[in-house]
Parts: sequence; structure tokens; C-alpha cells
Amino acid sequence: MPIYYLRRLSGDKRTSSANKHLGYSLAFIAGAINAGGFLAVDRYTSHMTGMVSSMADSLILGHLGVVVICLGSLAAFVAGSAYSAILINWGLHHRTHSKYAYPLLWEALLLLCFGLMGGWLELHESGFIPVTVMLLCFIMGLQNAIITKISNSEIRTTHMTGIVTDIGIELGKAFYINSQAETAHYKPVRANKARLALLSCLLLSFFCGGVIGAFGFNHIGYSSTIPLAAFLVVLAIVPLVDDVRTRRRVFLRHRLQDRSRRLRRPPADAE
Repeated sequence: MPIYYLRRLSGDKRTSSANKHLGYSLAFIAGAINAGGFLAVDRYTSHMTGMVSSMADSLILGHLGVVVICLGSLAAFVAGSAYSAILINWGLHHRTHSKYAYPLLWEALLLLCFGLMGGWLELHESGFIPVTVMLLCFIMGLQNAIITKISNSEIRTTHMTGIVTDIGIELGKAFYINSQAETAHYKPVRANKARLALLSCLLLSFFCGGVIGAFGFNHIGYSSTIPLAAFLVVLAIVPLVDDVRTRRRVFLRHRLQDRSRRLRRPPADAE
């Protein structure tokens, strides 16, 4: 049962339920990375709106170093999204089971890199912080593109501004008083309760991840990234193993076919 659930969660055959559960998991991860990353580098690395605003402010104030860091962070976020799209599209073209799992595995590996860079950060704080900020932005772009691609842009996990706005819209619909009954010319305003529940769960998952990430980094340090990376590997592992098994079966079948052809081929000196 857990294997079936994990295969459905990040495998190639998508359902609305699987998209939601994967979205909750990734929102939790994003919240943990964002909060823990802030304690490490004093920046929220999923917040590209704030990054662009900071770049504009710093440009006017003459803080060119900050402008360069913000520009590099923005480019890293875009690059992460682009790399995620490349991995997914490659998987689509090659019909792999793990087209959505590969980006998750890369996110886990890069998250471990962030944890390993912790010691260097403490020794060379000023030199490695910009690199770490860009690494975290790349990770956030990578992750956001995964769930965006899977859900056809319905689910986002790394930033909450749009989610909170949509929650407000649905609440506005819920409290709206319809003045007349439904007719051919009048459609009553009704809240989408399923969407409101989805958005609320994403927000709650992000918040819980932020609490866990901040607590872990504050009490454990950079090693707190290890459980997060392990969680991502668990999310990705079943489709990856499915691909390994498929390739092994194909390889063995080709070997058997080659052997069969060699056995049927008459020897050169048969005549």
C-alpha cells in the first residue's frame, strides 16, 4: 500500500488527489527551506517579488553589490524552473515513469549541498552567502516548476501571496449575499469549497514546514536539511526504481533476442 501510494504520488499517471497530496508535501518542504534559509542567509529565497523590489531599491540607493546578488538570485530561480522543465519534458519524450521524480531527486541532492555548505558559511560568511542564496533560489524554482507542470498551474508551493489572495476571493464568495434565485440571466455567487480547502491546506502545510524548518535550523543547524532531503528521496524513489526495473527487463530481452539470433544463424563452414 505505501509503495502504491508513493508510485501514485510522483509517478507518471496523475490524478487530482495525487496532485493535491504532492502539493501539500512540497509546500511543507518549501516552508521549511524558506524559513531555515532565512536564518542561514537572512533572505526569503522563494520570494521573487521581494527580490525584484530589493533590486530596484538597491539600484536607486547605489548598493550595486545587492543588485548583483538579487539579479543572480532571480536568474537562479528562473534557471531552476527551466531545468525542471527540461527534466520533465525529457521524461515525457522518453516515456519514463520518473519524469516528475527526477526533479525531486535533484532537489534532494541540492538541499544536501546546502547543508554541506553550512560549515563553509560559518568560516567564510561574506563570500559564500551570495552563492548559497542563489542555490536556494535555484531549488525553489526547481520545485515550483514541478508542481506547476503537474497541476497545469493550479497548485503553487513556494510562495503564498497568490494562495492567500485566492483564499480571500473564495471567502468573499462565501459571504456574498445573493439577492435573488438562480435564473437564466442570474447566476448566484457560490464559493468553491473544494478549492478553498485545497488552498487552506497548502497554506497550513507551508506554515507547518516553516515552523519545523526554523526549529530544526535553530536547534540542529545545517544538519536539519538531511531529513528534508530524505523525505524528498522517499517521494521520488518508487518511480525511479520502476524505471530501473523497466530498463533491466528491456536489456535482458534484447540480450535474449541477440542470443536467439546467433543460435539460429548457420555456421560459416556449414556448406
